[in-house]
Amino acid sequence: MIKTNKFLAFLMISALTIANISCVQSDDFSVPDNLGAEENKALDALLSRGATEVSMAELKLKYANNYKKPVLIDTDVYIKAYISSSDKEGSFFKEVFLQDAPENPTAGIKIILNQVDIYNQFNWGREVYIQLKGLYIGEERVGNGMITIGGNTSTDQYGTTVQRLTENQRAQHLLRSQNSMQLVPLNLKFSDVNIGHLGIYVQFNAVEFLDDLVGKRYFDPAQDFDTLRAMQACSNDIGYSYFNLETSSFAAFKEALLPTGNGTIKGIISKTFDDSAIVLVLNDLEGINMTGSRCTPMSIENYNIVFKEDFELDVDDTNVNKEGWTNFAQTGKAIWKTQISDENKFAEFNPMGSGNTSNIGWLIIPGYNKNSKSYAYLNFKAAQYQVRSSTNTLEVLISKDYDGANVMAATWQPLEATLPSQNSHSHEFIDSGLIDLSSYEGMLYIAFKVTGNGRANSLSGAYLIDDILILEK
Repeated sequence: MIKTNKFLAFLMISALTIANISCVQSDDFSVPDNLGAEENKALDALLSRGATEVSMAELKLKYANNYKKPVLIDTDVYIKAYISSSDKEGSFFKEVFLQDAPENPTAGIKIILNQVDIYNQFNWGREVYIQLKGLYIGEERVGNGMITIGGNTSTDQYGTTVQRLTENQRAQHLLRSQNSMQLVPLNLKFSDVNIGHLGIYVQFNAVEFLDDLVGKRYFDPAQDFDTLRAMQACSNDIGYSYFNLETSSFAAFKEALLPTGNGTIKGIISKTFDDSAIVLVLNDLEGINMTGSRCTPMSIENYNIVFKEDFELDVDDTNVNKEGWTNFAQTGKAIWKTQISDENKFAEFNPMGSGNTSNIGWLIIPGYNKNSKSYAYLNFKAAQYQVRSSTNTLEVLISKDYDGANVMAATWQPLEATLPSQNSHSHEFIDSGLIDLSSYEGMLYIAFKVTGNGRANSLSGAYLIDDILILEK
């Protein structure tokens, strides 16, 4: 009987020991629903002592407002965020991307820490609180635009950057709640993406990899670190739009074949390894569903041409003076004229020889009444002649409140277009690409604005515009 009791006692002690070990390991290395007492205590203390919650956008502004130099947070503030990245498949290394909401996020940020296999403790979708006092907000590489939380700073010939949190800093400042959320990807088009989306979990629809990538894998073995694979989309568009996927040489799925169909892809908006461009990075292959039929770009015949101007009926070397158009000199005396070269006519703004220290000229096409339900695109061709200065510029602008007369009283917004630069060949017309006007409605006015000067020996040259189209469907 005594032997039996001793044996039972041994089993009970062993079971308790194993349970205690399991609790410790679960807290440190797994994805717990109930956090360890110490971590719960730290989070409770943060939320009960009167610390101030700030938004992710406010936090990022601290860096921007400090002339982009790292800022030490010296007040008792914190942010609440949701983990959008996962290093489980090797796509990320000693970094965590965060967004400000599990659905419809408006800001993303990165935190760098001296820890691997982060997903075991800080899983995708986990709600976290970051005690910011004593940490730095800045960039890991000067000028890359990816605002980052770090534990210290370092300065070299390129500037001052933030450095990784130590393990002690991580334990004190990065606190999990018990909530793990199912993140809803932010649906974007390629053309929507900008630097404000860095760190956010997104989804692209109706996309596919380029035709010449059939049979290729996510990672190119000829590369050392990362491989870019171009995606394309052609929904409601003429031709394709493009965006790059970047895959790390450490990704577990790097040798998988790229899908050949069309569909959806989910991932994190990030920067390339060298920070030169914005890309998509996958957490894993579960974010890909490309089993549909490949898309076929629409041609110009599928659209109605609601406006067209090629200047072929205009008189050479005369001021552009057409019904409904505005040819306006904001400063100086140079205005837009019709010119001819190689039997091709076009509109030209040429400030050279005017003698003015500044010439700014506007050419505004007639108003276009856009239906809110229609797809519409602007397209044109542009060239340059002897432009040798970055201050000699061509801009494309749009207004919804121009009254047809008072140019400077209207509100003008820039449109993104492919434009010639000082490195373009003289008189080589470059296609602007399709400029999406679909989000606008009502009476719209498109303007071409050139800035230059006309003094002797200046660096200002001419800009040329031709073949203006507005397409609608």
